[in-house]
Amino acid sequence: QVQLVESGGGLVQTGGSLRLSCTTSGRTFSDYVMGWFRQAPGKEREFVAVIAWTGASTYYADSVRGRFTISRDNAKNTVYLQMNSLKPDDTAIYYCAAKGSGAYYSEDAYDYWGQGTQVTVSS
Repeated sequence: QVQLVESGGGLVQTGGSLRLSCTTSGRTFSDYVMGWFRQAPGKEREFVAVIAWTGASTYYADSVRGRFTISRDNAKNTVYLQMNSLKPDDTAIYYCAAKGSGAYYSEDAYDYWGQGTQVTVSS
């Protein structure tokens, strides 16, 4: 079992920045590929970013590439999502997740999820 707790969400103006954190406990953090997803009101949950075990590989959704950066600190059992140049379309609940098997962009590939943190970007 892996427990995940997100933090760092909040209200920010267009163009602002936020850094989300996701701290894990339970099984060895470095065993897992870690991802971030988001769900906007009335929409399905969508892939945002993913990072490999050592942090050497990262992938992003087209909508956030160049603005968001995913990183991890295995010594702290924490994965981060630095979000810059935020837009109102980024408003969503953001979830971190620990990946099992399957395509990195599919939520079905993730075995463990946090409770989510709300990000609201005002225009």
